[in-house]
Amino acid sequence: MKKYGIIGYPLAQSASPAFFNKKFTEEGIDARYIPFEIEDIDELPRILAENPELCGFNVTIPHKQNVMKFLEGLSDGAKEINAVNVVKVTRDSDGKPHLHGFNSDVIGFTRSIEELVKGKHKKALILGTGGASKAIAYALQQLGVEYLYVSRNAGNGKIAYSDVTKEIIESHTLIVNCTPLGMVGHGIDQCPDIPYEYLGESHLLYDIVYNPENTLFLQKGAEHGTATKSGYEMWYLQALASWDIWNG
Repeated sequence: MKKYGIIGYPLAQSASPAFFNKKFTEEGIDARYIPFEIEDIDELPRILAENPELCGFNVTIPHKQNVMKFLEGLSDGAKEINAVNVVKVTRDSDGKPHLHGFNSDVIGFTRSIEELVKGKHKKALILGTGGASKAIAYALQQLGVEYLYVSRNAGNGKIAYSDVTKEIIESHTLIVNCTPLGMVGHGIDQCPDIPYEYLGESHLLYDIVYNPENTLFLQKGAEHGTATKSGYEMWYLQALASWDIWNG
C-alpha cells in the first residue's frame, strides 16, 4: 500500500487526510494519507525511515520553508517563491529517499481568483510574509497585479500594520490574508489588524484560510459590503495539483 501524508504543526485544522482518504476509497486506489504532526522539521528523516511506502506529502505551516534543507531538487516555481507545499518522494534500489519540492499553492490561488481579478483589481495588499505569502505574491505578479506586503514590522519592501492608512486601503482593492489568524487552532476569534472601516464595495477580501470558511477577517469585510472569498477553493485545487505532481 502506498502512503501519502502531510507534515505541519498543528494539523487539527487540516482537511487533507479526509479528502485524500475519501478519494482513495471512491477511486479504488490502494493508498492511505496520514497526518504527520511534527513541531520540529528535523523529525522528517525519522518519518521517512519509518514509512518506506511514503510516496509524497504536503507541507503546511510552519515548515514550508525549513523543509527545503532536505530537498534535492525544486520546481522553478518553488525555487522562485522559496517555499514548498508539495514533496514528491522517490527511492533508489537500496531504499534511500530522494525528495523533490513543488508549490501547488500558486496553482490553487491563481485558478480560484483569476476571473475575479480581471479588469477589477490592479493593486493588492498581502497580509503576512510567511511561506504562503510568497506563493500569493508570485501568482499576483503573473496576473499583473501590483502588491505590497504588510507585516508586524516595516522594512525590506513591507509596511507595518500600523502604517496601513485610508489612502492605502482605498488604492489597494484586493486584500489577501496569508496569516493563520482566524484558522482553527490559531484563534478563530482573531483577524489581521487593518482599518476595516475604510473598505467598500470596490474591495475584495481573500482569505487563504479555509477552516472555517467564514473567518472573522471575511466577516468584517462583509459588514462593509465588501466581496469576500474563502480559501476553500484554493485548497481544493491545490490538493488536486498535489496528486498530479505525485503521480505525474
